[in-house]
Amino acid sequence: MFVQALFGVTVAFGFVAWAVVAAFYIWPELRDRPRTEALRPLLVLHCFRFEGLAFLVPGVVSPDLPATFAHAAAYGDIAAATLALLSLASLRSKWGVAVIWAFNIWGSFDLLNAFYQANGAGLLAGQLGAAYFIPTVFVPLLLITHGLIFRILLQGDRTSAFHIHPRSASV
Repeated sequence: MFVQALFGVTVAFGFVAWAVVAAFYIWPELRDRPRTEALRPLLVLHCFRFEGLAFLVPGVVSPDLPATFAHAAAYGDIAAATLALLSLASLRSKWGVAVIWAFNIWGSFDLLNAFYQANGAGLLAGQLGAAYFIPTVFVPLLLITHGLIFRILLQGDRTSAFHIHPRSASV
């Protein structure tokens, strides 16, 4: 039980650390950008969701890793990565916002479902093997950036003819 408590603490610290990074570095860089420019780096990050396939690789994870968790997490992540790529491709199209909404809802649901599946299957931290970093480091970052994507989508497009990004302004 001590190992499970360490796992929970590690996940919690992952959320705290990434929340600090988001508050001090990510959000200040994105908040004043036009919607497409703010969404692009967040969507690129989510293209790395293919890493969830590691849950299916023998030797990376324990053979005792519950299959219900492994399959749901792996295939949900590859679907999210595909939707992130489609979102990037459609970012400037008239249906791009709808694709991004679909990605963000699916991606958020997938991560929350993985926590639910892990808990329901009785997953033990040691069963994750080398994939331990995914729920402790990567998942907190992904959930926080999903929150940022929701925020950007709900704010609408801030693009205007007079919008000047600080980096594009001449000195």
